[in-house]
Amino acid sequence: MVHQRKEPSAFRERPSWNIIALLSSAAVIRLALIAYGEWQDRHMLVKYTDIDYLVFTDAASFVAAGKSPYLRYTYRYSPLLAYILVPNTWGFPAFGKVVFSMADILTGWLTYTLVRLRGTSETASLLCAAAWLYNPFTFSIGTRGNCEALVSALLLGMLYHLFTGRVLMAAVWYGLAVHLRVYPIIYALPLLLFLDSNFPASHRRLTQTTAPQKGSLSPFGWPTREGLVFGLVAGCIFTGLTASFYLLYGMEFLNEALLYHLTRTDPRHNFSIYFYQFYLSHESAPTADERLLAFLPQALTQLGLSAAFARDLPFCMFAQTVAFVAFNKVCTAQYFVWFFCLLPLILPSTQLKLRWRGLACILVWVAGQVHWLAWAYQLEFEGKPVYLQLWVASLVFFVANVWVLATLVTYHSHVAKGKGGKRTLPSRFCGVAASICQRGAECRLWSHRKGGLSGNASHSPHRAGASENIL
Repeated sequence: MVHQRKEPSAFRERPSWNIIALLSSAAVIRLALIAYGEWQDRHMLVKYTDIDYLVFTDAASFVAAGKSPYLRYTYRYSPLLAYILVPNTWGFPAFGKVVFSMADILTGWLTYTLVRLRGTSETASLLCAAAWLYNPFTFSIGTRGNCEALVSALLLGMLYHLFTGRVLMAAVWYGLAVHLRVYPIIYALPLLLFLDSNFPASHRRLTQTTAPQKGSLSPFGWPTREGLVFGLVAGCIFTGLTASFYLLYGMEFLNEALLYHLTRTDPRHNFSIYFYQFYLSHESAPTADERLLAFLPQALTQLGLSAAFARDLPFCMFAQTVAFVAFNKVCTAQYFVWFFCLLPLILPSTQLKLRWRGLACILVWVAGQVHWLAWAYQLEFEGKPVYLQLWVASLVFFVANVWVLATLVTYHSHVAKGKGGKRTLPSRFCGVAASICQRGAECRLWSHRKGGLSGNASHSPHRAGASENIL
C-alpha cells in the first residue's frame, strides 16, 4: 500500500492576506490585459491575440460540431485542449484566455506554497511568487492566448502533491502534463530516481531550512512501491488519453499531436543553433547522422543532469528544462515559459547574489536575446538576407544560456563545491556538451559550404521576410 503522508499542519491553515492580495492584484492585471487585447484586436492592425489562440478556437469549433480538431491546419496539440476551449464558440471568445490566466494564478500560488514547504520565510516566498506573477513575459503569454500556463500549473501541482506525500495525485498531474505537451517526459528519469528507497528521507529533507551536508546526497536506492505506482499511474493516464483520442481520430492524432513534435525541424528562423542547418538543407530531409548529431548532446546533457541533481528535484527539473530548450532543434520564445515557472522554486536555495553576478546573469541572457531579435527584425520586417548573422546570434544566445546555467549550478547550495572554488562536475558537463553541440553545428555548416551552398536568402524559395513571426 502506498503511504499518503499528511500535509504539514503549518500549511493546512488559511492563506495569509499577503498572498491573497498578491494573487488578486495579479488576476486584475490579467483581466485588464484580456479586455485591452479584445479592444486592440478590433481597432488596430497589429493584433494582441496570439495566432495560436485562433488555431485553438478553430479546432474547438470543429470539436463542437462533432468533427476532428485536426481539420484545422497547423493544430498540433491534444484534442483535450480543443475540448477545454469549446466555450470559445458559445459567444465568449476570451474564455480560453481566462482559463490560461487562471492557470497562471494557480502557478503563482503553487510557487508560494512550494517555497514555503521548504522552510522559506513569508517575505521571501511572496517575492518568489511575484517573480512569476509579475513577470511581463509570463502574464503576456497567457493573456495573448498561449496554453503553456496549463502545463506549468500541472507540473507545479505534481511537485506539490509529491512533496506532501500524495504520490498518486502527483502521478495523475504528471500524466496529464505529458499528454498535453510531450516535453515533460524528460522529467521521468529524475522522478523515478527521486522515488527510490531513500524517498522518505528525501521528502523530509525538502522541509529543512538548510541545505544537505556534504555526503547527504547518497547513492540512489532500489526502486520502491512509490516509484512503481507513480510510473504505472502516470503511464496509465497518458496511455488512456492517447488511446481514447486514437480511437476517435486515428493516425492523424498521433501524427499531429505526438510524432510531429518528435521529428519536427523548422527551416524558418528561430533561436535554435540548428535552424541554419535546416534552412540550408530545406529541400532534403535531414540524414540519420544529422539527426544523431542533434540528439546526442541533448540526450547526454539530460542524463548527466538527472544523475547529478535528482535528489534536489525542483533544481533538477529547472536545469533539465534550460538545457533541453537550449539544445533543442527548434526553439521559440514561448519555450522560455517552460523554465520560467521553475526558476522561482530554486531562488531560495541559491548562493548567487543579485549584485553582481546575479545581475550579470540577467544582463547576459537578456542581451543575448536582444542581439538575436535585432537580426531577426532585419530579416523578418526589412527583408534583409541576414541568415548567417542570425545564426551567429543564435550561437551567442546558446552560449549565454549555457553560461547562465553553469553559473546557477556552481552557486546552487545543494551542490558541493570543488576545491579552490573550481566548477563542479555538472557545470563542466554542461560546458563540454555545449562545445560538442556548437562544433557539430559548425562542421555541418562547413560541409554544406563545400557542397556549394551559400547562406544567401536567394537560395531558398522562402523569400526573406516571409518567415514565421516568433518575436
